[in-house]
Amino acid sequence: MKKRKPKPGAIKDAQREAARFGRRALAGFILIALCLGGLAARFWFLQVQRHAEFAARSDNNRISVRSIPPTRGLIYDRNGVLLAENVAAFRLEVVPEQVDDMSAMLAALGQVVALSDDDIERFDALRKSKRPFDSIPLRLKLSEDEIARFSTQRWHFPGVDVVPYLTRAYPRGADFAHVVGYVGRIDAADAANLDADLYAGTTQIGKTGIERRYEDALHGSPGYEQVEVNVDKRAIGKPISRVAPTPGKNLYLSIDARLQRTAMDALAGRPGAVVAIDPRNGEVLALASAPSFDPNLFINGISRTDYAALMNNPDKPLLDRAIAGGFTPGSTVKPYLGLGGLQLGLRRPQDTILSTGEFHIPGQARGYRDDVRGGQGLVNLRQAIARSVNTYFYSLALDMGIDRFSAWMANFGFGQPTGIDLPGEASGVLPSREWKRARMRQAFFPGETVIAGIGQGYWVITPIQLANALATLAEGGVRHVPHLLRAMQDGLNAPRVPVAQPKPVPSFVRNPADWEAVRQGMIDVVNDPSGTAHGLGEGFPYVIAGKTGTAERYSRTGEEWTSIAASPISRHEVLFEAFTPADAPRIAVVIALKEGRSGAYDAAPIARRILDAWLKDDDAEPAP
Repeated sequence: MKKRKPKPGAIKDAQREAARFGRRALAGFILIALCLGGLAARFWFLQVQRHAEFAARSDNNRISVRSIPPTRGLIYDRNGVLLAENVAAFRLEVVPEQVDDMSAMLAALGQVVALSDDDIERFDALRKSKRPFDSIPLRLKLSEDEIARFSTQRWHFPGVDVVPYLTRAYPRGADFAHVVGYVGRIDAADAANLDADLYAGTTQIGKTGIERRYEDALHGSPGYEQVEVNVDKRAIGKPISRVAPTPGKNLYLSIDARLQRTAMDALAGRPGAVVAIDPRNGEVLALASAPSFDPNLFINGISRTDYAALMNNPDKPLLDRAIAGGFTPGSTVKPYLGLGGLQLGLRRPQDTILSTGEFHIPGQARGYRDDVRGGQGLVNLRQAIARSVNTYFYSLALDMGIDRFSAWMANFGFGQPTGIDLPGEASGVLPSREWKRARMRQAFFPGETVIAGIGQGYWVITPIQLANALATLAEGGVRHVPHLLRAMQDGLNAPRVPVAQPKPVPSFVRNPADWEAVRQGMIDVVNDPSGTAHGLGEGFPYVIAGKTGTAERYSRTGEEWTSIAASPISRHEVLFEAFTPADAPRIAVVIALKEGRSGAYDAAPIARRILDAWLKDDDAEPAP
């Protein structure tokens, strides 16, 4: 139906028009009111309800929170000689979210400051474990020339800055490389296992040695500061607020730096190790491994060339021979076996064995040789230890049997880690029926028991194990856990707090007279004219008790008789163990060399040098 048009000249209905206008005005007013109400509600929501959030965002644009890494604790020897310190340096850091094209930036930056492939690889690996707004180290330890070149080009590299920091340094270098260890750059594997907040701003972590073992104590806790920044995120003025970091603890070790230096000098780079322990408490006085390396190479990332040189060195300088080097103990085990024979009632000190030059297991034709052709006649325990008569210990080991043999030797800690506070300690091998069955699925044969009695066959010991056993013997069977950490300190002006140590294992020696018989035999090694190390104690103010050891590295190929002295040096691992004063021991020393003529010829003189160096400090022992 078509709508009618008003006729021309018709009069408008004013009342109707007013009503229509009123309705429209009301609708418009309501619409405006709703819009204003919506704006007011939105304003309240943003300004009141979410005030804290937006204020924080605003502050984040204006204020930057920077982590302050803690100062790493220092490491000292027992006399306060500095072994690990912190030195000032500068590094390049990058904030990834402020860099538009990372590859292009790195390429351009490499034209200004030298960046190696290793630097870029470490940076890329670290980026994966960090947040985009974290500052990530790119290049450490910049030279003054590099800092100057970058400063003139700084405006080309937003998000990149030169940052001062403290880096580790080892003033004693190779002498303490294996003991103190070293720190290295935090890599992806490290970051995956770290508390990101605790290590915020930190670039290095302990990798080996004391640095790794006591990382928690040395690291400390980070702090932070709030600074006002401009649009380029550069600081403006002084920090708004600051929470200082908590420095790491300073550590004092039981090691004597002068004794350690003497040990390294005496080894002269020959593959081997020196261990010195205080038998009274288990404190390690020297722990030297040769050859060694410069730990400073690792602090800021070792180059591939330097690392390859260390890895390809046939003498394995990265191996800590003192706690992880495997040696055949040879005759150094004879005093422990001799004491076992007395304690188990298999021998009396006065019992004698006839040494004819060869020992035969009843019913077998094969002979097990003494080192002296024709033998040494009738010998008791004391003489057998002094002259290192194999026949006595062949016979004793056979009578003891492998089960009692391994059970007795375990009392001295053989075949198990000593528990020294260093990572990477090896267990060694104590010959036993169970050990051979588990690894070879074979029975233990009498001939293998016989040669175990002179420290050959399946035996493997570490120098720290032998030193711990010697200290146990010197203390009459009381075994302490060897340890390096002596005291801790909260800051340079704070007192040193001695560290509590595990309780010693009570003595397993029931009859002191048995121990005395063995001790006399070890005294004769050094002081009797027939002793294998006779003359070593000449001029020394205390009586020295010791034992030589010369172990064959591989079996003989022929049946001809050959003395140790006439064999090639390459055939032997040579060892020497000693403690002094013999009546109240204060130091026990073990020397182990991978090659040598004999324990008396090569290892014993090194022990004397260690004892002479120890003697100078013995009367001036500082408190912890």
